[in-house]
Amino acid sequence: MRDWWRALAELVLPGECAGCGAPRTVLCDGCRRAVRRGPPRPVRPRDAPAGLPPVWAAAPYADAVRSVLLAHKERGALPLAAPLGEALAGAVRAALGEDPAGEGGPAAARGAGARDRPVVLVPVPSARRAVRERGHDPARRIAVAAAGALRRSGTPARTAAVLRQRRAVADQTELDAVGRLANLDGALGLRPGARALLPADGRLLVVDDVTTTGASVAEAARVLREAAETKGTGVPFAAAVVAASPGFFV
Repeated sequence: MRDWWRALAELVLPGECAGCGAPRTVLCDGCRRAVRRGPPRPVRPRDAPAGLPPVWAAAPYADAVRSVLLAHKERGALPLAAPLGEALAGAVRAALGEDPAGEGGPAAARGAGARDRPVVLVPVPSARRAVRERGHDPARRIAVAAAGALRRSGTPARTAAVLRQRRAVADQTELDAVGRLANLDGALGLRPGARALLPADGRLLVVDDVTTTGASVAEAARVLREAAETKGTGVPFAAAVVAASPGFFV
């Protein structure tokens, strides 16, 4: 109920742009373009954690993009999930070898042989305490919006929120790269019944709103690989995020 009223308030009384503070709009045209700035590119964190799959990002995590992501995550600006989902969908298409804009072209032709196979987006889960405090799971909400954008452009996509926190973890924002790896080591596991949601022949991607060290994405990929070995599910071959640290773009 709280999410419904919050979303309604944002739509009726948009206030100011989440990226630059321009009045009377949730997201101005300039900041909307910044979120989808140029074609998505591969990123690789320095000292990337073991097991990190190839990662594609739509934009650098800086300036307006950072403000928009924080507004959605921490301030509950729920209408921002739609443009953020569009950006994530572009990163997913790039990871699949399809046209990031969803409009065909040479990249789409390269991925045409696999386009009939389902695309399954597995969001990195937020800690249960964080979900309670925020009133929503940001990565999951953006993943749902991205799956919708992919379907509208002809890519059969859905989300599978099959991961869960197995133990309490510290707030990642207070930790360096080494601390984040230790904090998340073994922290994730599969939800009961997850196998039925992970087809063996689907194109499986880990998705998140932002990556700064790759620790969360690597831990999620580890769990899914173990599921593939023991339960016969699909193997995550890539990851896609809305934004990544600016220095990590390849």
